[in-house]
Amino acid sequence: MEIRLHKNARTTPAIRKEIQQSKLSERALAQKYGISRATARKWKKRDSVKDRSHRPKNLRATLSPLEEEIVVELRKSLLLPLDDLLVVVREFIQPAMSRSALDRCLRRHDVSRLADLIPRTDDGKDSNPVKSFKDYQPGFIHADIKYLPRMPDEQSRKYLFVAIDRATRWVFMEIRASKSAGSARAFLKNLIMKIPFVISKILTDNGKEFTDRFCATGERKPTGNHLFDQECSAHNIDHRLIKPRHPQTNGMVERFNGRIEEIIEQTRFSSKEDLKKTLTSYCKIYNNNIPQKNLGHIPPVTALKNWQKTKPDIFKKSVYNLTGPDNYI
Repeated sequence: MEIRLHKNARTTPAIRKEIQQSKLSERALAQKYGISRATARKWKKRDSVKDRSHRPKNLRATLSPLEEEIVVELRKSLLLPLDDLLVVVREFIQPAMSRSALDRCLRRHDVSRLADLIPRTDDGKDSNPVKSFKDYQPGFIHADIKYLPRMPDEQSRKYLFVAIDRATRWVFMEIRASKSAGSARAFLKNLIMKIPFVISKILTDNGKEFTDRFCATGERKPTGNHLFDQECSAHNIDHRLIKPRHPQTNGMVERFNGRIEEIIEQTRFSSKEDLKKTLTSYCKIYNNNIPQKNLGHIPPVTALKNWQKTKPDIFKKSVYNLTGPDNYI
């Protein structure tokens, strides 16, 4: 029989059994076995000879039981790594949350190992294997449009233009009133102005705001006269289009749009300014503070700074960190 025994215990299971069966007083037992009266009294009253757990009966937790349920559900449904989940918890649930406390919470609920939460087939392989993108240095941009819900103070819905760099996961986005070719061209101009490195390639879908590949005459080859193509040519950017009906080719920006969709579904906005402020804030947090697994658990801005040290020739301005949960020197 296995007995749980503390490493600093002064009594053995046999002695404890003798104390429980003895008719001597506590004082006499303490003198006989060389222990304190408190120890003799403790084993005299117990039926078992095992040491009990030293874990406190009342655990001091940063999160309430309801908040813990939310965190566990986020872990199971989104499969977020610990560092990514920590940023989300600090931003939307509990600002005072520490990494160690979050790790203990996940362990208590048996969701600490991310690999155990990923659905697998009978042969032990992932049911939805993810194909990785070919590696590029900064400059390969994925761009797309996200439809936004109409706010109470708006007459019509607006559109979110999103661009994400393949190598660093750095994101730039703007809200525009329409998804016309002119809006796409203006977005590209602002992207070129804001982005810290030179854009070499940009990948988009076949929407009319990005290309004239599909027109009324059935032409299947872009003419190059589209406003977006003209802006790309002016800056020596190679404009690439995904295969028709294959949105997974542009999956990197699609996944980011999925994050935006979750924020929209979980937040109640009172106005268009409220929506814009929330999305702008999330974009800053994403770029500066959320570690990315594919980047080696560092945020996009840190990845940009690392690339700037090794490839300074592709950068046109310095990369700076913004203030946030972490402090950088």
